[in-house]
Amino acid sequence: MKLYHGSTVGVETPDLQKCRPTTDFGQAFYTTTNFEQAEKWARIKQKRANVEKMFVSIFEFDENILQSDDYKVRRFENATHEWLDFVVANRRGIKQENCDFVTGPVANDSLYATILLYEQNIISADVAVERLKVQELYNQLSFNTERALRNLIFKEIIEIK
Repeated sequence: MKLYHGSTVGVETPDLQKCRPTTDFGQAFYTTTNFEQAEKWARIKQKRANVEKMFVSIFEFDENILQSDDYKVRRFENATHEWLDFVVANRRGIKQENCDFVTGPVANDSLYATILLYEQNIISADVAVERLKVQELYNQLSFNTERALRNLIFKEIIEIK
């Protein structure tokens, strides 16, 4: 399968040490199967960093690895209570179980307000999940260990204009 990573730099060799620790699925290298989502993320990062350039790095990945007993994979099919609690805990920096890969919906900036209301106990988990279900949720696959990253095959970098 093709995977895409959007950023303000092209990435040939992902480095977990350069990845932020308080993100949806923890400190990891994030990819998506949707080119437009990767491009959108690159634009968000460009605005935040106030830089000119943005890129989408393209990789190949054998998705059968996710079915292998050799790796620990955490899967979230959609926005559920379990997914919401996992994302909130990671964003708070609370260490979760060690996984090689995590796959599930992206809690993008448009969903942040709902997650924030949930974190502040203003809305319940049920209300938060219902609000999230009506959003267009893109997928993400995080590579959380060096061992997992060894399965990514770099293909090319596209500069976004």
